[in-house]
Amino acid sequence: MMNIGFIGLGIMGKPMAGHLINGGHALFLYSRSGVPQELLEQGGKACFSPEEVAQNAGIIITMLPDTPDVESVLFGENGVAQGLTPGKTVVDMSSISPIETKVFAARINQLGCDYVDAPVSGGDVGAKNATLTIMAGATEAVFGKVKPVLELMGKSVTLIGDNGAGQTCKIANQIIVALTIEAVGEALLFASKAGVDPARVRQALMGGFAASRVLEIHGERMIKRTFDPGFRIELHQKDLNLALTGARTLGVSLPNTAATQELFNACIAHGGAKWDSSAVVQVLEKLANHEI
Repeated sequence: MMNIGFIGLGIMGKPMAGHLINGGHALFLYSRSGVPQELLEQGGKACFSPEEVAQNAGIIITMLPDTPDVESVLFGENGVAQGLTPGKTVVDMSSISPIETKVFAARINQLGCDYVDAPVSGGDVGAKNATLTIMAGATEAVFGKVKPVLELMGKSVTLIGDNGAGQTCKIANQIIVALTIEAVGEALLFASKAGVDPARVRQALMGGFAASRVLEIHGERMIKRTFDPGFRIELHQKDLNLALTGARTLGVSLPNTAATQELFNACIAHGGAKWDSSAVVQVLEKLANHEI
């Protein structure tokens, strides 16, 4: 049994922390919105600050919305850094900037502690079922130490490279997912406008080369009009911003990523920031003046 800290207990973090408790570990918990009662009933211990979490845990996991949130929790007043002692490990499972991740890692290393960036893919379904794909940036030695903990939350845990590599891999993942969601939306809209049952089209395509988890899960959400997150459009928009910012730095053109980002922007303009990413189809429907 290990003492593990978990900061950020939202749609993703709550079930992930639950799996660690079920795995026999002692969990020290903090969330700005309060620690869910369910986790307390499972045996988790609520803390008053990220600093207190770090004081009690050998591995401190963060699962937060964006880069500034991670920076504040790690280095702000009563932050994780203030509670660290040499030999501890910080594992950030948020999806944030690879560039800032390297800066955060260096600051944690200066305190005599290790840092792992370990963003995830799989959404709320993967978090609930402990089937997340986890992409890690760390040294091999540090990765070996935290891998058993990560495996309690995910079915695929891969060391990508040094600090920042995990976040770079996650951005690549988000490009693929976003463009595939948009493609599924176009395809189902096309079929529906042509007078063909989109549910049957989806069923048929799931048996062919177009099959994907996005078609399976997000396609069903589009057909059933179930746009509760899931993964919020505002967070996917944030990830594509990271992709496009990085691409400009690298001198790389990502034209379809940029086009999909504009659709996310339009969705947010129509009040859809909190909708699931699959709701991007609603912007396509407005352009076509047709609802699936």
